[in-house]
Amino acid sequence: MDTSGKIKLAHGSGGALMHELIEELIVARLSNPTLAGLDDAAELPDIIADACEGDRLAFTTDSYVVQPLFFPGGDIGKLSVCGTVNDLAMKGARPAYLTLGLVIEEGLAIEDLARVLDSIAETAESAGVCVAAGDTKVVERGGIGGLIINTAGVGLIPAATRVSGDRATNGDVVLISGTIGDHETAILVAREGLSLEQTIESDCAPLNGLVDSVLAAAPGVHVMRDPTRGGLGTTLNEIASRSGAGITIDETKLPMDERVRSVCDILGFDPIYMANEGKMIVIAPGDEADAALTAMKGHPLGVNAAVIGHVTEGTGVRLRTVVGGERPIVMLEGVQLPRIC
Repeated sequence: MDTSGKIKLAHGSGGALMHELIEELIVARLSNPTLAGLDDAAELPDIIADACEGDRLAFTTDSYVVQPLFFPGGDIGKLSVCGTVNDLAMKGARPAYLTLGLVIEEGLAIEDLARVLDSIAETAESAGVCVAAGDTKVVERGGIGGLIINTAGVGLIPAATRVSGDRATNGDVVLISGTIGDHETAILVAREGLSLEQTIESDCAPLNGLVDSVLAAAPGVHVMRDPTRGGLGTTLNEIASRSGAGITIDETKLPMDERVRSVCDILGFDPIYMANEGKMIVIAPGDEADAALTAMKGHPLGVNAAVIGHVTEGTGVRLRTVVGGERPIVMLEGVQLPRIC
């Protein structure tokens, strides 16, 4: 745990410091069997499942802060709905209801708030979920960037579905539903006002429809995760650690938009650690991997899906490079910094 005695921005970056904060400070004080799984959504106890006729109830919550509030491909409203829907979907749940908490900074244009709310309504409808409850607070000007959104969500996990971040098994195949790094690169370009010939758009999208297609074709899938903060590299490290397994991925197999690759090369960022908000990692048994890949490619959000690696014996995550060597993909200590030489 960091010994400075102060919270840093890096504690929210998705890297090692954030995991230390969660596990050593938060979970250590709130520990219980439901929380212990540390998946994107919690599977609630059997006493609740009994009322769901064999299905199990999934529950999640998240808070959203992003600058700028509006960016190519989305906005903070769309992001909040997609993020919560996707966290439920990664447990195999069918999202049903959301709550919506708004913390509004004095001075935010009412027109901008209306745009965000229209986006929330549109995205919720496209995802097939209902905003069932909410809360609104207004705070003094300064410090929160205009708007913070908190959402919670519930959904039902079908009785036969068993998906969790601790189920990756030696011999499993690792797939991803599309190009990596799109969301964070789009935010970076918009925030810094970089001028590009072609706009990079966030991949922000609700994934529950894609998940339904994958599970219908490959019901034995072991793990599903959306690589948000910390990107593909951090998420695979989380899975490997929780499963007690190794994961090897192939650099030549990673799907990537050339515009994203170019921006990362220029600024010195590693796209493996760049966040997505509309992609999913699937880890499937070898005999179901082809079916999962076909299902992904048959869905509009999975046309660029690819097999990128395998679960192995050992521990940690390794990248087989373009030149044929291997290097470890570790969990970042904090945030990525631009390369300066």
